[in-house]
Amino acid sequence: MGEGEADSPAAAKKRGTDEEEEDFGYRLFPDRNKKPQSFLVRSLFTFHNKCQLMLRLTLETNPYARLLLEALKQSGCTVFNDRHFSCENCDGCVSGGFDAATSQIVLCQNNIRQQSHMNRVVTHELIHAFDHCRAHVDWFKNVKHLACSEIRAANLSGDCTLMNEIARFKFGLKGHHQTCVRDRAIRSILAVRKVSKETAEKAVDEVFDACFNDLEPFGRIPHSKADARRAYRDFQNRDRYTANL
Repeated sequence: MGEGEADSPAAAKKRGTDEEEEDFGYRLFPDRNKKPQSFLVRSLFTFHNKCQLMLRLTLETNPYARLLLEALKQSGCTVFNDRHFSCENCDGCVSGGFDAATSQIVLCQNNIRQQSHMNRVVTHELIHAFDHCRAHVDWFKNVKHLACSEIRAANLSGDCTLMNEIARFKFGLKGHHQTCVRDRAIRSILAVRKVSKETAEKAVDEVFDACFNDLEPFGRIPHSKADARRAYRDFQNRDRYTANL
């Protein structure tokens, strides 16, 4: 899925097969090109209802998400549940995406089944939304820009916590977190862009140090909910301190 200034999904689809090499990942989100269903029709689908309930719980209780929502608001990009999130069916194993053409986060209701998974996906995509808000990111044409945001999302969202890596049967000692962040950033790029693995690896490697060390708005790498809660308190206190200057 693409982020940034570009054609709408419908316009992109009309460009024809001669430009399929410019696929920006919309193939993974087929509902992007469909007319919205009525509330009555959507209410009949359990996946949609469950997705909406899990999303609400994440936004109200998860410290990662709450910090990012506050940071977005302070940056002039207030997020509204009904406007900026969409529960949809997706192809493949993708869990979510940030569609900058509509400034909307897509949550794959057919692939997100657990609250912990919803928490990570929402946090991951909110980091992309935060990057989109604070910087002039060329999501569609500059793979290094995309790589930077994917590095930050993997690093700060909890994707690479020890427990998640153990659940994936991946173990490591020194530098394992960095390895996880790099690998997941590369995987994310390959999922939404038709580029070679070598191109994705090169883009990640070229921006890795700078983007891995960019910890905004957390100020630290939150390895757990406790870390995220501390980061949220620090963020709130930082705001109060700045307001008193």
